[in-house]
Amino acid sequence: MNSLAIQSLPTAARDAARIAHRMGIPVHYIESYQFPDGELRVTVGQAAQTNIIYAPLDRPNDKLLAVLFAAEALRRNGGARLVLLAPYLCYMRQDTAFKACEAISQKVIGQLLAQTVDRVITVDAHLHRTPDIGSVFPGIAAENLSATPAIADALRKDAVDPRTVVVGPDAESLTWVRDLAGRLGLAHAVSRKIRLGDRAVEIELGAKVSGRPILLVDDIVSSGGTLIGCAQALAAAGAKTIDAVITHALFPPEMIGDFARAGIRSVRSTYSVPHPTNAVILDDLFVAALENEMNNSAFSESAS
Repeated sequence: MNSLAIQSLPTAARDAARIAHRMGIPVHYIESYQFPDGELRVTVGQAAQTNIIYAPLDRPNDKLLAVLFAAEALRRNGGARLVLLAPYLCYMRQDTAFKACEAISQKVIGQLLAQTVDRVITVDAHLHRTPDIGSVFPGIAAENLSATPAIADALRKDAVDPRTVVVGPDAESLTWVRDLAGRLGLAHAVSRKIRLGDRAVEIELGAKVSGRPILLVDDIVSSGGTLIGCAQALAAAGAKTIDAVITHALFPPEMIGDFARAGIRSVRSTYSVPHPTNAVILDDLFVAALENEMNNSAFSESAS
């Protein structure tokens, strides 16, 4: 039995293979068959002592079940340790009951996964009212990595105009907007977002942008309403150019045309979720986060 291996959902096969190659470990793919009534049958690859389940959890419902079923199979076939590497982690935004009788999905998913795996690694989880990801997963290790260093490295290669203003769509984005701007030596600002519904927002700008290039930064883009509203406000205020960089691209690819019509020249996302806009690889973050798993596996092999 191998001491360490990656077990990947098929939707992320390319990214999992690249990381496995970097780490010099085997990669297997979790096969999922759907019966006519919608039930799933899941088959994993050969279990290792430590198994890294690579699973971006966008469009999550079937994927969550596949992860749970895969975990059962891996445990039963000798997997002593399970690490869930979910570059995008679902159901984190509902961290409180905003209306009477609403379920708090973050609590449910956190407890479920904490009972299933030994460690969770994710990137820029939607934790605006949750101070620490450890509180989401009681009793296990959990890390919420920042994509900002990888984004900054990618942007440096483009020789960003020093007059660029890094703009976030709302006050909640201030932390990572300030961090990214600081790494690049750029000015930054955040806008004020007034949400009118799931797909409609009103944007008030918090900076003078006339004649200056804009780098519009957001962590999650799903419906695209916030990005479009902010871009339209920036264009109306005289922004020279508007480019967007996002961590998690959850929007349908056909929306790229809508972004262009709103004045956005380019959209780049990280490889957290497979998407046509992927441009920022996160492998260095993941390999560094998994270094202790590699070291522990090497120690186990030498001890045996």
